[in-house]
Amino acid sequence: MKQKKKSISGKTQNPPPLGGDVRGLDVWDFIDDKLSANIDVMLLYVLDSEGSSPGRRGFKMAVSADGELSGTIGGGIMEYKFVERSKSVLQSGSKEISLVKQFHDKTHAKDQSGMICSGSQLNLLMPLNASASKEVIKQIIEARDQNKDIAIHLSTAGVKLTNASNTEFYYKTDTEWNYTEAIGQKPVIHIIGGGHVALALSEIMHFLGFYIKLYDDRSELNTIEQNSFANEKKLIDYNTIGDTIDAGEADFVVIMTIGYRTDKIVLKQLLDKNFFYLGLLGSGKKNEKLFTELRQEGADETRLAKIFAPVGLNIYSKTTKEIAISIAAQIIFEKNKNLPTGRTTRRGERIGRRGLR
Repeated sequence: MKQKKKSISGKTQNPPPLGGDVRGLDVWDFIDDKLSANIDVMLLYVLDSEGSSPGRRGFKMAVSADGELSGTIGGGIMEYKFVERSKSVLQSGSKEISLVKQFHDKTHAKDQSGMICSGSQLNLLMPLNASASKEVIKQIIEARDQNKDIAIHLSTAGVKLTNASNTEFYYKTDTEWNYTEAIGQKPVIHIIGGGHVALALSEIMHFLGFYIKLYDDRSELNTIEQNSFANEKKLIDYNTIGDTIDAGEADFVVIMTIGYRTDKIVLKQLLDKNFFYLGLLGSGKKNEKLFTELRQEGADETRLAKIFAPVGLNIYSKTTKEIAISIAAQIIFEKNKNLPTGRTTRRGERIGRRGLR
């Protein structure tokens, strides 16, 4: 391989590129459970990827010596081969760390993955045992759960934590390389309004790996009490939400209060703030009336144009969960659409605020 250094900067206007199961956040819990039981584990990690590779940078999985698995490095026959290879290495007791390049095509003479989706990925195989890795794995889980601004550092010396906010891979040789990935930066979604749609959306965004902040002005609301997915629940006065909400430029905000009046109160205060995504739940007719009033009151047209209203992709959703799925789908699209690799729509199609067309 040629010497290369790639970096993804952690600029505030861009959210973390991946979240949820894609980042394999549950893999660390799996490793912790196994090491706590004194069972060795193979950590598989995609350090670099190009083109339409099914395994993207940051994908990870773990294979334990007792044959159990967690996570993914892209699936298919390639993953199956790496799982079997991991089992064999663990059984042999080898502590060797290795890098394996995989090409997803039939044109390369060697290192073919057995898949034909094109692109390539560089996979790491790193054996872990309790005596050397148990403590650092617990530290990783703590940093993840507390959303700390910290990073995993992988190298021939093993895995450790470091103070960094970027994801970076440096390669010179198979014995001179390092990979750093920020782990405490879950994308944050602020859901303003704690009703039934908020409950359904919280569940989905939790599954996708988002850090969820829920706001409402009603105390003892049953849907808020039932919401076990929100990381933070805040009882607030909507009239002062502009001063109390701690959303930043990389955050996602969805307004879904109890009605038109409170939607307007909240939106007026947030309109001039900078978020990565701002959506408003409601019918087209209701939102049109609200926007007309805001224009008459002097709202900036360019600001209004940036609001996703009605929020969500048009998938003809009817139930609260269907509406939540449409919102989550739109957020995923907006979050990922400018990533350097990924699936694209078919020729001539584009996904907009109203769906695929």
